[in-house]
Amino acid sequence: MRITDYCRLFLLAALWGASFLFMRIAVPQFGAINTAFLRVLFGLAGLAVILLLSKSSFNFRGKLLAALLLGVVNSGIPFLMYCLAARWLPTGYSAILNATTPLMGAVIGLLLFNEPLNRRKWAGVILGFVGILMIIRAGEIQTASETLAGIIACLVATGCYGLAGFLTRRWITAKGSPDPKLVAFGSQLGASLFLLPFFAGSLNIDAAANWSDTSAWFSVVAVGFLCTALAYILYFRLITDIGPLRSLTVTFLIPPFAVLWGYLILGETINRGVLPGAVIICLAVWMVVSQSSPVVRTGRQ
Repeated sequence: MRITDYCRLFLLAALWGASFLFMRIAVPQFGAINTAFLRVLFGLAGLAVILLLSKSSFNFRGKLLAALLLGVVNSGIPFLMYCLAARWLPTGYSAILNATTPLMGAVIGLLLFNEPLNRRKWAGVILGFVGILMIIRAGEIQTASETLAGIIACLVATGCYGLAGFLTRRWITAKGSPDPKLVAFGSQLGASLFLLPFFAGSLNIDAAANWSDTSAWFSVVAVGFLCTALAYILYFRLITDIGPLRSLTVTFLIPPFAVLWGYLILGETINRGVLPGAVIICLAVWMVVSQSSPVVRTGRQ
């Protein structure tokens, strides 16, 4: 790997780690549904600008519907879940749980797609869930019920990411894939359409949203343009230059950046009891992905 590849890898981790910070800032002001919708909307706008500037073709090769449906699974539902989790969990906790995505992918592959697990992967999955239980037991965030609700929301999101990997392979890449940037654009469009009715309903029901908060607006714009649109471009460029397996190492770099941003900006700290669980999860993820050929995901933090 070249120095520029390492720089892009760390920049991508920093951006995806910051996404948890931005959601943590915006959700208390706008609410979870509104924040999730604005994130995918600004992400969609950013990708549209990138496609137009690069003069890319908007030919989906008959896979527009697949990209739209994929967007519900890899962006719409996960982003909403992470926004819900941001109500209860500090930035670093959500990022650590996000790292379980390969574990969830392995379980979903076994249960739904007949993807076998060797002994090493089985051990990694079991070890990963031990790490999750350790984080649950160490939680001293709000109350036990709120901690559990936040963790469940994060695991639903990672489950969607794991499922999206297999759906991408079946729906998008099996018979010739369009430009990855176009697939990302289609997925954000699908996520926007999925969340739009919830956003409209929230505007009518939730009168507590503070739309005048400038820090929240900065956060949703940043998480859309930087952590979604720009991050997609960096991710696909890394896959092209260094391959999908090395690109997946960004999974291990996201939590440290998320913890750092949470500490620097919000003064958040991680309970010492969480650290062993986080280390075990990282080890488990390494055991699952080190001998696999990962499916390229089109959805992230």
